Amino acid sequence: MKRTQKENLIKGFFCLFASLSIFFLLGIVMVLFKEGLPIFKVTSLKEFLFGKFWYPTYEPPEFGILPLILGSFLVTFGALVISVPLGVAGAIYISEVASPKIKESIKPVIELLAGIPSVVYGFFGMVIVAPQVAKIFNLAVGLNAFTASLILGIMAIPTITSISEDAISVVPKRFKEASYALGANKWETILRVTLPAAGGGITTAIILGIARVIGETMTVLMVAGGAAVIPHSFFQPVRTMTATIAAEMGATVAGS
Repeated sequence: MKRTQKENLIKGFFCLFASLSIFFLLGIVMVLFKEGLPIFKVTSLKEFLFGKFWYPTYEPPEFGILPLILGSFLVTFGALVISVPLGVAGAIYISEVASPKIKESIKPVIELLAGIPSVVYGFFGMVIVAPQVAKIFNLAVGLNAFTASLILGIMAIPTITSISEDAISVVPKRFKEASYALGANKWETILRVTLPAAGGGITTAIILGIARVIGETMTVLMVAGGAAVIPHSFFQPVRTMTATIAAEMGATVAGS
């Protein structure tokens, strides 16, 4: 077989696998859309999106997902406020400040933390963090949006740190040398040259961190409080969309 034919064959395989990935994703979306359509027989689209109550087992049932959407966004926002600055700062330290020996020690630990199961974080938050939050802020219970944001922020830090560090590490050395030659010090070079040059990779890290947070189920199910009400502060119990699916799917009648 000629080299050109081999290259075309390999290219065809890659295109096939990429097409299969897109096909499976579209299939999942279509199945979810098809199975979700019957809900509009009992509620309107406006009531579904902007309704303030989620009581699917009541009579008559209420299917407003606004509290779930707001709960999800509140927890995600709080987690990002914690994880993005700490994650990027950790990446800068590992890549630009730490000695090679320290870097070799810290990087594997961070990547290991990213692989810890979410139920472990949830148990830690429920048993250790939530009681301390209740005690410090004088709350009746510590299971709320603040606790969920704190735990999810901790969960997202390893992902953001690891990917951001990879992006910073591949910034060409000549960029830094040119900055030093113009009289910039180390931190000016990091802030004005290295970080902008690694901006695409850092943005990717943040997006993956958001995906980790907003898609998390078990942790928020354990520490967010599980109240499907519109939140007015970080210290109220909330319920996210993913936690609602996990909590109520087991009691859902097939085809309902």
